[in-house]
Amino acid sequence: MPRRLHADHCICRLFFLYPFFSFILQGAPVFAVPMQNDPNGFEGIPWGATFSGTSTLTKVEDAGRSQTYELKTGAPSLGSVKVDAIRFVTSDGQFARATVRYQGKATHDQIVAYLQSLYGSLDRTPGQIAAGPVKFHKWTGFETDVTLQYETETDRGIIFFESQELRRKITEGNSATGF
Repeated sequence: MPRRLHADHCICRLFFLYPFFSFILQGAPVFAVPMQNDPNGFEGIPWGATFSGTSTLTKVEDAGRSQTYELKTGAPSLGSVKVDAIRFVTSDGQFARATVRYQGKATHDQIVAYLQSLYGSLDRTPGQIAAGPVKFHKWTGFETDVTLQYETETDRGIIFFESQELRRKITEGNSATGF
């Protein structure tokens, strides 16, 4: 009987760990491309800027040290590409991250082309570009990181434009289980 309990316990532990290991096995490594022109911000807004009293943004979330803003009017776009949403995140009142969400393969292709025109071409060497159900692309500069994640099965993408210096401040207040 003790052996059976031990075997059941091991099966139970494997069941709960399966999602983690399947993600690791499906995921592909992310290879960062050195950024050619670090913008030190997002769309002309420098990292560390304050959003108090702005007429173009509205606060949509207040999580203590971190606040999230969206555009008050107009359809959001990244360059000339229409996207679903753009959110601006501050940490201790300083602009630290922009998050862009979009949908569709055509939009994804336009966004990748736009980002490459700004930050440099992706490394297309076999084994250097992520393949599979989730594609990752990353550009790294001295002040800014741009990370794109695209899920091929759902045709949805998300891009993080982050201040390297302020990223730590955003994650300091988050719990280990939060996303």
